[in-house]
Amino acid sequence: MRVPSNRVRTRTAVEENRSTLMALATTVGLDGLAAAGALPGLLTMVDQHAAAVRDSLHGDRRPLTAAALAGYAEGLRAAADEHGWQPPTAPVEWAEADWVLLRLLAVCALTAALDTPTPQPPPL
Repeated sequence: MRVPSNRVRTRTAVEENRSTLMALATTVGLDGLAAAGALPGLLTMVDQHAAAVRDSLHGDRRPLTAAALAGYAEGLRAAADEHGWQPPTAPVEWAEADWVLLRLLAVCALTAALDTPTPQPPPL
């Protein structure tokens, strides 16, 4: 039995972005950000990559969004795949992570910062 096309629910762009970023957080972000918290050198590299991502997305002129970060991550993975990059199949040794993993981890760090409220001045 086929369901009429007007009854099939398609995913919204917001759901697609959230799905992309959640998958990235699960595969890269959770372990990578924990490792960055324990390895100062890794944290420095992630910060440098995050600055480059922010520059690439013109984050100095407009706020970063989940849509922009999800699109960036998808584009990065597609380009890396075209050049033969393979996602890791075993746990990542974060102190020796490759450029692509560091860049994806930076996207995770920037995504986490989206949910962090901006500091507000104290009330007068």
